[in-house]
Amino acid sequence: MDPRHRQILQRNRSNLVTALNPKEICDGLLSKGVFTQDMIDEIRSKIKRRDQARQLVTDLETRGSQAFPAFLECLRETGQHALAELLQCGDGVRLPPSVPIQPSLIPLPVQTPVYIEKPDRPDFTPPLLEPVRPKPLPVPNTPTPFPGAPVVRPNRPRRDSIQCYKMDASPCGICLIINNVDFDPDCDLKDRKGSDIDCDKMEKRFKALNFEVIAKRNLKHKRIRHEMASLAKRDHSAYDCCVVIILSHGTEANHNRFPGAVHGVDGPAVPVQLITNYLNGQNCPSLQGKPKLFFIQACGGGEKDTGFEVSPDEVEPSLGGIDDQMDAIPISSSSDSLSTSDELDARATLPTPSDILVSYSTFPGYVSWRDTQAGSWYVENLDRVLEENAATDDLVTMLMMVNNAVSQISAKGLYKQMPGSFNFLRKHLYFQASLS
Repeated sequence: MDPRHRQILQRNRSNLVTALNPKEICDGLLSKGVFTQDMIDEIRSKIKRRDQARQLVTDLETRGSQAFPAFLECLRETGQHALAELLQCGDGVRLPPSVPIQPSLIPLPVQTPVYIEKPDRPDFTPPLLEPVRPKPLPVPNTPTPFPGAPVVRPNRPRRDSIQCYKMDASPCGICLIINNVDFDPDCDLKDRKGSDIDCDKMEKRFKALNFEVIAKRNLKHKRIRHEMASLAKRDHSAYDCCVVIILSHGTEANHNRFPGAVHGVDGPAVPVQLITNYLNGQNCPSLQGKPKLFFIQACGGGEKDTGFEVSPDEVEPSLGGIDDQMDAIPISSSSDSLSTSDELDARATLPTPSDILVSYSTFPGYVSWRDTQAGSWYVENLDRVLEENAATDDLVTMLMMVNNAVSQISAKGLYKQMPGSFNFLRKHLYFQASLS
């Protein structure tokens, strides 16, 4: 396929997955020699329409130079004009000669004079000539989508050069959840009541997003490293993504890329930077070029944020639970840190950690709040936003929604929390999800 045509498909992938009717178009692609019968069978083996559409677009990008014009032709033949126009406008592509395109002849409106007589009166004047106002003509070449199809809106121009990660493997990838609840009494860390609620939410949510979920509970710091090493040694070739969720106490730690550290139930902490390094391109080759996502529900330090006063129109305040607790202890001096002194967060000599996103429940240096009855603010809102928006929005957009929701909650009517993320993804990321 021509690279220009492939880029058009990739730019409009979200619209195609949302609106394309694969059942009506498969026979046409088969008859035109674009797809083989095996490819059609694989597409039809998908249960959900969105999954069929996603597979069709993925396969189409691998076909020859005539695949794109034939695809446009099939869209028109099956009445999917909105998608055809959307793709055709993307690069000035013209349909093949087999599809006749008649020029649109728009007749000029003829204004016929009409005599309008005024009622008899002494100052009567001759009849006036008033032109008939022509009815507005319909806009030509405005396609109507097939019945029931969602409205297709072209992508914003500034997104035209940004592609999306491939996220159609089944399962999409592995999701490792480390849930530390019961801590050694000798380590001066309280048990994390309510963390099991967070773990259950995340396990159900990522299963719904078609991930293979592995949940581990009460891991010591060496065991955390062992689980990460085991995850890195696995073959991820058949997967498109990898997710790590850590629910634990946290602290500050020396770093040169990703701040913070998470505690094992025995007390010592494992730096987040070390955790992410297990899955980078050098240590886990089968995840090269694939998104690695880390969600950290733990404190970034011991400082409490009391916020600042704003106009009432700026926020919709929300109170936290009656038993909010923190996931923090003071700054770590553990030898587990990757460096022995603070370094700048950006050094020209360090490689860019591409395809990695680390989402923190709180800003580095501050505490993170958890309700013992309902779970943590961050996980509760992350779960809700994924449930409501994963079918339509990309991950970074959804994380901003989480940031906004959490920022409006107050602990004990005073303390605030602000999530944030370190984003080194190169493309948009859309999860596998169905429109409700």
